[in-house]
Amino acid sequence: METLKYKIIKTRKEYNEYCKILEQILDSNTVSKQAEDEVELLTFLIEKWDEEHNTFSAVDPISLLKYLMAEHKLKPKDLVNILEVSKSLVSEILSYKKGLSKEIIRKLSAHFKLTQEAFNKPYKLITPLNTHLRNASVMNTTKQIKAA
Repeated sequence: METLKYKIIKTRKEYNEYCKILEQILDSNTVSKQAEDEVELLTFLIEKWDEEHNTFSAVDPISLLKYLMAEHKLKPKDLVNILEVSKSLVSEILSYKKGLSKEIIRKLSAHFKLTQEAFNKPYKLITPLNTHLRNASVMNTTKQIKAA
């Protein structure tokens, strides 16, 4: 009986090995049907491991974003294109001065293939204008003033 080339990932070591293999295949510019199938299978196995073992619940959205940027070798100017926003807004977001809007959360989750909940969590903003706010989730809240 033939042994399987790949199997369900059960350890961090296997996970790292599969990630390296996937990276090598993608870097080799091989476009064969077998290479496509291998990429698809490895991607599935790696994503399955990520779903079961990576919990971002303790990480604030900006720390998560910075981590993902480092992992994907992205710079703030790359986020400008991905999010279709200004450089200054990206800078303010990364420095905890502005909160993430619903549209930005949607774009980040789509780009990084994560659920929106990963980016849609309260976190503390650092700016004198917003020190009275407890977290970024109320950043875009407007107060309705009734006319007397």
